[in-house]
Amino acid sequence: MAFFRKKDNFRKNFVNSPFIPGIAVVVNNNNVEGALRKFKKKVQEEGIIQTVRNKQEYVKPSEKKRKAKAAAKARWYKKIEKAVTPIKKKK
Repeated sequence: MAFFRKKDNFRKNFVNSPFIPGIAVVVNNNNVEGALRKFKKKVQEEGIIQTVRNKQEYVKPSEKKRKAKAAAKARWYKKIEKAVTPIKKKK
């Protein structure tokens, strides 16, 4: 029973506080679209979607290593290509 009391007190502490634990967005002037955009951005920054996708199925360590190596290779090639090709100026 004491556990539930602590949880209730935890919730009561944040009722009148501007700080809300977890990810939350305040909707101003019924602007739900703007609030949804902000929420999606926060979720993206936290990496929640990526972690959920990663945990959907088991990936062997060798496969993780192979994917990481391929991603590093792609980044390297992209960096080289960007350095070699000159930036075109608009006239």
